[in-house]
This record gives sequence, C-alpha cells and structure tokens, in this order.
Amino acid sequence: MDEQKVEAGEQAAPGAQPAQQDPRNDKEKADKKKLKKLELQNAELHKRLEAAEAELAAANDKYLRMMAEYDNFRKRSAKEKDGIYDDACEDCFSAILPTLDNLERAATCDQLEGLKKGVEMTKKAFEDALAKMGITEIETKTFDPRLHNAVMHIEDENLGESEIVEVFQRGYMRGDKVIRYAMVKVAN
Repeated sequence: MDEQKVEAGEQAAPGAQPAQQDPRNDKEKADKKKLKKLELQNAELHKRLEAAEAELAAANDKYLRMMAEYDNFRKRSAKEKDGIYDDACEDCFSAILPTLDNLERAATCDQLEGLKKGVEMTKKAFEDALAKMGITEIETKTFDPRLHNAVMHIEDENLGESEIVEVFQRGYMRGDKVIRYAMVKVAN
C-alpha cells in the first residue's frame, strides 16, 4: 500500500524510506529548465537584434543624409564656381571695354594729331583697366629668371652684372603670379 501512495505522488510518512524517483521525470525537468533557459536566451538575442537593427537603421539614415548633403554641396560648389568665373569675365571685359571705345574714336579721327591723342588715351585707359584688375608691369632693371625671359645676351664692361639692356616685350603679373614673362636682352 505504501508503494501505491508513492506511485500516486503522495508523500510517504516521516521516517519512511524515500521511494526511488522516476528518471523520466528528472529528464523532463532538466529539459524544461533548458527550454526556459533557451527561451530567455532567445528573448535576449531578439532584444539585441532589435537594438542592432535600430542602430543600423539610424546609421543608414545618417549615411543617406550625409550623401544627400554632400551631393547638394557638390552641386552648389559647381554652380558657385561657374558663377565666379562668369563674374570675373564680366569684370574683366567691363574694365577693357572703355579701351575699345577709345580705339573706335581714334579710328574715326581724320587728323594725325587727333589720332595720336586717341592712341594715347587708349593706352592710358588700358593701363587703368589692368591696374583695376590688379595687374602690374614687371620691373626690368636687374635680370631675375623667375620674372624675365632672356632672349639675348651681350658683354659690355660699362654695364653691371645681370643688367637688363633692352626690353622686347613687357611682362605682367598679378600679385605673385606671373601672367607673362618680360622678354629682355641681358648684359654680362
């Protein structure tokens, strides 16, 4: 009768010898523990996956916004660059156009004196236009290979070392940049 009570799941009286437990019950309990542990791990992994997906979505959104911003910057820079070039051309031509006007006036003059005066005015207007654009003539006293192009050389004891004797073509620069080198004849 005690065996029946133990089999039915009832507890034996105190002091009685414990009945042997069924190994299938132990395996089921171990499996249930493993299942609960795996379910907890699965839930934890799902949370981490969702967090990683959210982080990836945020990074992707940031990347797309940055690429769109860069594309807009590139287009804006190209447009500004074109605008700057156009503005520079307009400024240049507006500075030179008075020279053309003076040449037209000189071409219509019938008198030699009037023609000479027209050419002088044209030269002055052109020099003013160059000065307005920041272009200066290169000084031609002493030879400097960074500024001058020596096309002839002479030996003369009366002249100093690397002295420029003759200027064949004037040179011009804007700031530190040479636009055209001066073509010169150099002594000694």
